[in-house]
Amino acid sequence: MTVFFQQLINGLSLGSIYALIALGYTMVYGIIKLINFAHGDIYMLGAYIGFMAITVLGVGFFPALLIAMVGCAILGVVIERIAYKPLRNATRIAALITAIGVSYFIEAMTQRFMGTNVRAFPNVLSTEVIQFAGLRISYQQIYIFVTTIVLMLILQTIVKKTKVGRAMRAVSVDADAARLMGINVDATISYTFAIGSALSGAAGVLVGIYYNSINPLMGMVPGVKAFIAAVFGGIGIVPGAMFGGFFIGIAEALVSGYGGSLYKDAVVYIILIVILIIKPAGLLGKNVKEKV
Repeated sequence: MTVFFQQLINGLSLGSIYALIALGYTMVYGIIKLINFAHGDIYMLGAYIGFMAITVLGVGFFPALLIAMVGCAILGVVIERIAYKPLRNATRIAALITAIGVSYFIEAMTQRFMGTNVRAFPNVLSTEVIQFAGLRISYQQIYIFVTTIVLMLILQTIVKKTKVGRAMRAVSVDADAARLMGINVDATISYTFAIGSALSGAAGVLVGIYYNSINPLMGMVPGVKAFIAAVFGGIGIVPGAMFGGFFIGIAEALVSGYGGSLYKDAVVYIILIVILIIKPAGLLGKNVKEKV
């Protein structure tokens, strides 16, 4: 049982990171029905922005986190305006191909300016470990989990209580009707990209601290896993992305603890296949009839 609870703790830390990235996927899809495959690379850029903030500016954890979130929010808006806005009325496959192209472009530019080598992320949090009943909980894991919960609560407050959040919900239901009611749809979409990218940037800093290393291709696999988490919970549904992220993280940690780390990626994809067969709309999603 000790091994189980230890892996559960590890899974919550890892799942927190997946959940933050998955929220960006699900928010963008909920608004414009676009799978933004460049989102994992925004997460990578967040790690590098945090790295530069700590090493060059000499700031601590929370300032680096805020700088990474602001930087990624700006990048998210720029990418949306340049790459996605011109394709707003194009076919979905055109937007999807563009998203893949943006992903490769970000990776190539990062390799060009930052190099291809793995960089050690500065240790800005305490490495002390709390031992309780045979379990080991590091201060880093506590910071990661608490930071994720706080960001999720802030997101929920924005979505449920603010004017921007109401506009986002209206556009997700019917963009044309929202436009007729005076809502600036383009600005709302930009806000959505900014918020989702900011959360992904925060995840990049957290994973840099958790694994103590970053590289230009680090966004590929976590980005796909976060997308799976969003689909698992019900893509387009914010609570579903949170639940899916934590579930994938815990499942991956348990497989690593009992079956070996070689199988953890395969299990995640098996989960995706099973959920698509049993409940294609996701655990919290609802099947919607489409009139044709």
